[in-house]
Amino acid sequence: MVKKGKKEKKVKGAEKTAAKMEKKVSKRSKREEEDLEALIAEFQALDSKKTQVVETACPPPSPRLNASLSVHPEKDELILFGGEYFNGQKTFLYSDLFFYNIKKNSWTKADVPNPPPRRCAHQAVVVSQAGGQLWVFGGEFASPDGEQFYHYKDLWVLHLATKTWEQIKATGGPSGRSGHRMVACKRQLVVFGGFHESTRDYVYYNDVYTFNLDTFTWTRIAPSGTAPSPRSGCQMTTTPEGGIIIYGGYSKVKVKKDVDKGSHHTDMFLLKNEGKEGQDKWAWSRMNSAGVRPTPRSGFSLAVGPNNRTVLFGGVYDEEDDESLEGDFYNDMYFYDMGKNRWFTGQLKGPKTEKKKRRKDKKAEEEGAGGEPGVEREAPQEPVEIVKEIVGEDGTVMTIKQVISPPSAQGGASDSESEEEEEEGSGAGGADAAMVEPCPRSNAMTTVKHGVLYVYGGMFEVGDRLFTLSDFYSVDLHKMDEWKVLVEMDPKTQEWLEESDSEGSSDESDEGATGGNDEEDESDDSEEESEEGEENDHPPVKPGEEYADYLSRTEEYWVKVSRANMGPEAKEKKVVKVARAMAKVLYDSLV
Repeated sequence: MVKKGKKEKKVKGAEKTAAKMEKKVSKRSKREEEDLEALIAEFQALDSKKTQVVETACPPPSPRLNASLSVHPEKDELILFGGEYFNGQKTFLYSDLFFYNIKKNSWTKADVPNPPPRRCAHQAVVVSQAGGQLWVFGGEFASPDGEQFYHYKDLWVLHLATKTWEQIKATGGPSGRSGHRMVACKRQLVVFGGFHESTRDYVYYNDVYTFNLDTFTWTRIAPSGTAPSPRSGCQMTTTPEGGIIIYGGYSKVKVKKDVDKGSHHTDMFLLKNEGKEGQDKWAWSRMNSAGVRPTPRSGFSLAVGPNNRTVLFGGVYDEEDDESLEGDFYNDMYFYDMGKNRWFTGQLKGPKTEKKKRRKDKKAEEEGAGGEPGVEREAPQEPVEIVKEIVGEDGTVMTIKQVISPPSAQGGASDSESEEEEEEGSGAGGADAAMVEPCPRSNAMTTVKHGVLYVYGGMFEVGDRLFTLSDFYSVDLHKMDEWKVLVEMDPKTQEWLEESDSEGSSDESDEGATGGNDEEDESDDSEEESEEGEENDHPPVKPGEEYADYLSRTEEYWVKVSRANMGPEAKEKKVVKVARAMAKVLYDSLV
């Protein structure tokens, strides 16, 4: 009895500590977010100049991570929205919308009036009602220097039939957050977890909210049982029976001043509504799955494949100590069979010609093992190390090393088990089957359409440098034969500006940080941009005018705009900082 009392006190104490931390983070972040609200408002003002839907054929989207990639419920199309990009000095956020035509292998950019503010690490869910709808909740906006964050708690829907955005204003929803997960379950959206951070503090969540798609109302549910610990970036999948599976994720805690310790979760839970029809009686239960689980990691991508299986791709495992953080990036696949409650690795079989050749070699090896004279048995294959070198536009050489295990090292399954795995699409393939594949990465965008897995973008790190990707791959999950390259990685897109490049000119760097340019800021031609610039009422850029001259000439105007957005109580230093960021955004969009 004494032990139970202590345990209950410990649990209540932990809950109080979490509540205090959330309140502390909320106060600090509120002050920071007020600084960013004006900048977000100005971006929205620029976007509001659009009055009609304009669809334009375009090249693939620019490099990015933490966007959303969804399937169109009625067309052979994929939908990409938002995301972020960091070039070493500046953070770019996006609210652009792209449609990928699967049959034509082509991209279209849709400029839709009044889109959601620019964001990343949000969640998007597609439902088939009313010609198809894309629901978007939460996410974050970062200041140009990446030091401050604004966490959204807004809910939007894109009506795919008319290509119109609508903000759904309903009270009682989740607090602002990013890294959460959301799924559609029957006639509800279900949101779990995520995190919220300010400059100095952070808090992770394990709360659950439902949004009714018929009544447009939020409800916070309180499931019975033991819930997963607070986390972000987990796997969240609906089962055929209407349950919800949570796997993995990431969280961190402070171990001492200025020192955090991260945790890569590998536990698994089932959230199930045990109430009768029309009643909510949710309950958590822990799951013990069989098979080969994924190795610990964060930043993995998830999609729901055929035959009630989810596919987990990539991710990173960060090895942390007090002074450094090093990550091992992955490009492997794991499947989870919801019917069998079993994990297994996803290995490519290779093209049919290669598979037949391997079978012949295996048959010859078996005959040779029978003792025929003059036939030598092949030595066991060693792991194959593949080294790829990619040269960036600035001359930086990035080397990617991958170790591909031989077939014999993929597991000690029996012949019957191996045949079953091969039929399931996870038979072990040789090293040459893995020669063409996405490089290891985290935070990629994945989705499945007609049994084909699509992987777009993401990021990986080499030393202190971050590489944001824009390549595009697909693999048929029924055949599991080979990856197809739809868009190759373009080294010219790998811009990286060292911090040392901006030393001695930090003010200019602050002014120049453009915390959310659209795709058009980087790739549209100057003539189109000039035409857009003429539509707004802001001071135009004179021909050949440098940014410093433009700012000197128009700064007074931008300070007035910033002051009008931030209010009379905002500090002058912050008003000027936001004003310069606004000026730079417009300058970049016109030059």
